[in-house]
Amino acid sequence: MLIATGATIAVVLPVYFLNPTYTAETYRRDVDVATVARQAAGDAGYLPASPGLPDGWSSNYARWVTGRSDGVDFWEVGFLTADSGFIQLTQTDDANPTWLAQRVGDAQVSGTRSIGGLEWELLDAPDGDTVLTSEVDGATVVLNGEASLTEFDTLGGAVIEDVRQNAVEEAERLSSYDTDGS
Repeated sequence: MLIATGATIAVVLPVYFLNPTYTAETYRRDVDVATVARQAAGDAGYLPASPGLPDGWSSNYARWVTGRSDGVDFWEVGFLTADSGFIQLTQTDDANPTWLAQRVGDAQVSGTRSIGGLEWELLDAPDGDTVLTSEVDGATVVLNGEASLTEFDTLGGAVIEDVRQNAVEEAERLSSYDTDGS
């Protein structure tokens, strides 16, 4: 029995010591959101938001989510704030009340917040997360996570600016397409 225990330990210890340790920086990747957004634009039918944010912010994922049973495809990005908070951005142009209810979960409306000239519905989730929802030029935008309201304001303002800029660029592209006859 001692030999079997010793053999097991001899096999397990090298595996244990060869595995990398996990630190806070392990999860801090800096995904190029603009590039992923351009790649997703073909499936989305619009250029998803890739907001410019202050120094210290980074993104740990960006993805286009499609093929779900609810039939609503959406853009999703995770942002790590400069103060180690986290905010998830979700954007779709095909939202419905059921989809929105699923996205906000058990969060309860606690008021409104004005960001970038738009009214956002402010919700508080039972797990302590903050949720903000708004319509930005025909797109439903949901921001949720654990961060200060100031950081939500920063991201919300950047998202509004980016969505509006994308709409202007798309209109210009379509206009030049119509006049060129291409």
